[in-house]
Amino acid sequence: MSTQHSVAQNEALTAQFAVDVQYYLAQQPRQLPSHYFYDALGSALFDAICRLPWYRITRAELRLLAVHGRDIWRHAAFDTIVELGGGSGEKLVTLLAMRIDAGRPASTSIDVHLIDVSASALAQSAGALGGLGRVHVVTHQAPYEVGLAEAGVARASAGGTLTLFLGSNIGNFDPPGADAFLVGIRSALTRGDAFLIGADLVKPERELLLAYDDPLGVTAAFNRNLLVRINRELGGDFDVNAFSHRACWNGDASRVEMHLVGRRRQRVRVPAAELELEFNEGESIWTESSYKYQPDGVVRMLERAGFGLLEQWVDPDAGFALTLVEAL
Repeated sequence: MSTQHSVAQNEALTAQFAVDVQYYLAQQPRQLPSHYFYDALGSALFDAICRLPWYRITRAELRLLAVHGRDIWRHAAFDTIVELGGGSGEKLVTLLAMRIDAGRPASTSIDVHLIDVSASALAQSAGALGGLGRVHVVTHQAPYEVGLAEAGVARASAGGTLTLFLGSNIGNFDPPGADAFLVGIRSALTRGDAFLIGADLVKPERELLLAYDDPLGVTAAFNRNLLVRINRELGGDFDVNAFSHRACWNGDASRVEMHLVGRRRQRVRVPAAELELEFNEGESIWTESSYKYQPDGVVRMLERAGFGLLEQWVDPDAGFALTLVEAL
């Protein structure tokens, strides 16, 4: 990727950030899209969250990949992997390490396409894969749908593709949005291609709230960093200390919500987004929804999108499911 293209791409992403901030902060209730959490600092804070004892998603998913990775390779004949929002790359490294145990020769070349809006996450993930033999890595700093299209154009061989969407990132979509997103994934794949998705399951409310409002305050810093990013990239003047982090469980909707709640009345300007807003004390910005699932609900959601179940593995202790499907 040339420097010129990178600069133009970053400018386009910043312009879209401004458009989204303008639109979502004008809504009632005020909102901000959760994918903007992941600038360099946000990605580092999320890596820290994944290591907290109260946030069990990453460790559960890694365990399932380590135990069932060989089964994944045996189920699907693929020589291309596409990962959406892979973060540090640790999960993909774990899966790739299983290919030899599953009977895939070490000499077999694998094309890997990493798709993320975060340049730092892409660099970290590509670096983690750099020591693996016969793995050709291509990065796409782009929204998922754009990166999927780019990966499809770059698909050089007639072999199958495995697409990964891990970390329960599907939980950031509301149910209609999740259905539409999965239909989009299916449309980007060829019949017989495989799709592996991780989904966090419904569990006791206390466990869920500790995962999203940890005693060390790392998740609170992660949430408030969204305002820091607006200040830095869009010229905003949010008083970050004037907002508290709040997590709550909405049982009727089966989701954890994260909010930033104003501690006092304040006026905020965001010049690049052409915004001037008045926040009242107690007024919140809804920054994330994390939907939780039942195992059979995950399967039904995938079937609606045009996938057929190959296998599902559940970690009952952590309440997490990995589901492998094929495009029908």
